[in-house]
Amino acid sequence: MISKKHIIKRFVSYVTIDTESDPKSDSTPSTKKQWDLANNLAEELKSIGMQEVTIDDNAYIMATLPSNVEHDVPTIGFISHFDTSPDFTGANVNPQIIENYDGKDIILNETENIVLSPDYFEDLLLYKGQTLITTDGTTLLGADDKAGICEIVSAMEYLINHPEIKHGKIRVGFTPDEEIGRGAHKFDVKKFGADWAYTMDGSQIGELEYENFNAAGAVVKIKGKIVHPGYAKGKMINSMYIATEFINSLPRMETPEHTDGYQGFFHLHDMKGDVEETVLEYIIRDHDKGHFEARKEVMIKLTNEINSQYGRTVITTEIKDQYFNMKEKVESVMHIVDIAEKAMKELNIEPLIKAIRGGTDGSQLSYMGLPCPNIFAGGHNFHGRYEYVPVESMIKATEVICKIAELTAKEK
Repeated sequence: MISKKHIIKRFVSYVTIDTESDPKSDSTPSTKKQWDLANNLAEELKSIGMQEVTIDDNAYIMATLPSNVEHDVPTIGFISHFDTSPDFTGANVNPQIIENYDGKDIILNETENIVLSPDYFEDLLLYKGQTLITTDGTTLLGADDKAGICEIVSAMEYLINHPEIKHGKIRVGFTPDEEIGRGAHKFDVKKFGADWAYTMDGSQIGELEYENFNAAGAVVKIKGKIVHPGYAKGKMINSMYIATEFINSLPRMETPEHTDGYQGFFHLHDMKGDVEETVLEYIIRDHDKGHFEARKEVMIKLTNEINSQYGRTVITTEIKDQYFNMKEKVESVMHIVDIAEKAMKELNIEPLIKAIRGGTDGSQLSYMGLPCPNIFAGGHNFHGRYEYVPVESMIKATEVICKIAELTAKEK
């Protein structure tokens, strides 16, 4: 059995190290403090008996658990990221351990009246009677994705200590800067050397995902003309009004707050402006590649229409693709999803196979030649003060890793 006490101790040791990434930085990792956990992880992997432990100049960590079978077995990998989101502070994380959760409100911070309530977060009721790790209401927790790291390290340690479990060669990898979209950018797939891998970066117990959004970012710049307002008739062009025209011309109900499942969206996430210039920043998301391309075309067509109305270029739109739906790369090797699904079922976990309304390192890695579905790590309410993780889910995720390794050695 995986020790609950051991899992808690390991997880807490990770989340109390601040590893927040920074999208404004050009370095890798984007923050120096990510090295604190990265260096600790490299030493920990050595201490539990992992082989070929490396940490490169960009803090990417890799290690090997050698095969303990004589026949040829595919090399598989498990990957997680150690940075935390810049959406909410990850400094001075003070985890709270809630034993035998009773299904009622959890007071995270009495002074500031911050409450984690099943009245709002209904998923809490799935874990009644279990042990929860929460925040103290002033920071995020970091289960995204330090739970995944905890599970991978714990699984490797368990397999090392239980050689009776037969497995092939296993590679593990830990990356910086996933939360700012760069986790796979400098990942050396050839060096990693796995036939396929799994990211341990999902949420609810049972999640198994091999579909995600196609994603792009758009920067819309509107140029105006500032003139003294008292003498502005026929001369002033207010860029903010043109920006409003652009915003209101996009489908209003195709935004994150009005969509779910396989529905895509346009999301205006930043806006800065004055009379002279307004800049809009959008993300564009859709699971369907054709719909994705159509969304980009809608923005370009709208840009051209507004310029035509004004008789000159007042607006420019630059769109850059960010990542694509891994389904296109995984469908041809669906046995890697089947093995994960079988592993869950053998552990009495109900697989929840669904599309990710987002992206993971696995998406980019799949297009880099490493097919990489995503498996639950157990956490909920990522990127904010209400984040929590059931310890039992982390234990189950650890068992899933071990079972996948075992099944891969058996399956033909």
